Amino acid sequence: MGTFFEKISLTNVKDDVRVECGLRDEVRTVTLEAMPDTGAWALIINEEVRQKLGLAIVETVESSMADGSTAMHDLTEAVEIRWKNRRTIQQAVVMPDAKEVLLGALPLEGMDLYVDPVNQRLAGVHGDKPVYMAC
Repeated sequence: MGTFFEKISLTNVKDDVRVECGLRDEVRTVTLEAMPDTGAWALIINEEVRQKLGLAIVETVESSMADGSTAMHDLTEAVEIRWKNRRTIQQAVVMPDAKEVLLGALPLEGMDLYVDPVNQRLAGVHGDKPVYMAC
């Protein structure tokens, strides 16, 4: 299986409230190419994306890396992730020098998506419309 990329949009969730309260003029959103990666647990962004979205750091967490090592990384406040007609709200892990944005297992699950390795694309677990689990 090779790598592939999907266009996603990321939005600072708190900006909606700030705009409604007159504290901001616009909601910060970026559209970019992300690599679906079931080996990653979370949404992984770099420092440039974090700054464009104005995401605050809420804590620093220990991350397990693919090579078995561990490292400390910042965890952001909530970010909305959109892919086509699906969305989820998650925190992002900031890897300052990351070359690619990674769409990990939690955001994929949150949008009811799976990686189709044969066709190198994302697909809905339950078809064209997401099904959200209530329990």
